[in-house]
Amino acid sequence: MLALSLLLAFPVSTLGWSLTGPSAVVDLAVVRGVESGNVEKFLGIPFAKAPRFKLPVPVPRYYGIVDAKEYGPSCPQQLTSSSLTARSLEEVNVPRQLLRRDGSAESEDCLSLNIIKPKIARASDKLPVVVWIYGGGFEVGSTLGYDDVSTRVVEKSIAAGTPVIHVAMNYRVSALGFLASKEVKKERLGNFGLYDQRVALQWVQKYIRSFGGDPGKVTIWGQSAGAISVTLQMLAFNGKTDGLFHAGFMQSGAPIPVGDITNGQADYDALVAQTGCSKSKNTLDCLRKVPFPTLQAAINASPNFLSYNSLALAWTPRVDGVFIKDEPFKMVQQGRVAKIPIVNGNMDDEATIFSTSQSNITTEADFREYIKSIYVKKATDAELEPLWSLYPSTPSEGSPYDTGDDNALYPQYKRIASFQGDLVFQAPRRHFLQSISGKQKIWSYLSKNLKAVSGPYGSFHGADIQYGLFDDYLIQFVNTFNPNLPSGPNWPEYTKESPDLYTFTDTAAPSVTPDKFRAEPIDYLIQLASTQPQ
Repeated sequence: MLALSLLLAFPVSTLGWSLTGPSAVVDLAVVRGVESGNVEKFLGIPFAKAPRFKLPVPVPRYYGIVDAKEYGPSCPQQLTSSSLTARSLEEVNVPRQLLRRDGSAESEDCLSLNIIKPKIARASDKLPVVVWIYGGGFEVGSTLGYDDVSTRVVEKSIAAGTPVIHVAMNYRVSALGFLASKEVKKERLGNFGLYDQRVALQWVQKYIRSFGGDPGKVTIWGQSAGAISVTLQMLAFNGKTDGLFHAGFMQSGAPIPVGDITNGQADYDALVAQTGCSKSKNTLDCLRKVPFPTLQAAINASPNFLSYNSLALAWTPRVDGVFIKDEPFKMVQQGRVAKIPIVNGNMDDEATIFSTSQSNITTEADFREYIKSIYVKKATDAELEPLWSLYPSTPSEGSPYDTGDDNALYPQYKRIASFQGDLVFQAPRRHFLQSISGKQKIWSYLSKNLKAVSGPYGSFHGADIQYGLFDDYLIQFVNTFNPNLPSGPNWPEYTKESPDLYTFTDTAAPSVTPDKFRAEPIDYLIQLASTQPQ
């Protein structure tokens, strides 16, 4: 009866199966996937249950036949909106994952993972493993939305003669993944989405041998919120990897300046009010029980990363005292971070696509009020005074950089894009790398690709993933824990004494430049963020 109850808890299909096609054995089950060219895909494998606003419950054991021929449902997505026009999207091909849903079914029971492997790989091969964590502002994202990226990486690794096993997991996003309040803190919970990722990494350790992977050589890889997630996994439980991963590759994301989980109280209270839970004696328990459409409508009413509030996220990882013990900036400064080899870099114009919904900000006074009311509500006027000259209204000083006075979508656009890009991406990366340099192997980069073809968005956030700019370096890193290709210019390690960036452009081979651009304003933002965590 016990085996039957476990099977019912994590149902698998057992009827109507052909015995052809790729398969793998896990526990007392056969996992059956599909072939796609020279790769095999095992899709939608459930790895945990996701009880609402509680920690994930891992699959205890597999029995029977696991149907792994189709992607599982995505975790519920927050509705996002943007002022970007359809024409502008077509012109620069802004990653679709940031702007619209991928069309997949959604379910709260969404914790599944996918494995893409070379067809020739056998269980005894012990190939290096790359585990992908998708981005999406911690509000949207799914593994299905990146199927083309995931497949492309594995196919390129085969062609290069350095094959890898690719794993990707769905994890909870938006309020379902990152609800924050005193009520959540009281139960010593929070950061459910990060726990989901952690359980998936535990699954990899337990089962990846069955698919030809080496559990002793796992690189976690992410972009945007996925890259931030990689760094937070490095900070988890005061820097413990628990042997779950051995290297990290981060594109456009570093430990962000967030504070205590109670800082999310206002958005929690709004959710409680909009779901009719205000009069409940236990509002968190009420939120767990409200009909999902009611909860989803309330979540969709909260600010999103493409709305006016932009990157001042409502639903984001925060300090819960358990998974994230302290403010990430402090933990990095104190060395409470996993000492593994990493690559961590940025695009040049990280925040342009997040700065299109503020077109009503046209004056100096508008800009100052926006920054004070959205990003640094507790800062004094004296503390903020340097910012106004460090981020001037002169279009030629703004982002997209190096484009003169061009590309000013509205009077304060390039200024806001510059400020947001530095605050959320460049300053956290520089602070992270300079704090841990000398303690582990580090490589960093700056991409100025696509400036000539993407107009007001420049080298925009997500372009590196969309166009596979770093696929070859990623594959090399997953195999050797060093991104240097067999041929090409040397990519030196990043140190505090020599903070070298491997810098990419459309017009020349990569070159080495110092990580000293906008030194004064970025140093100011690091100091400000350290004292004003969100």
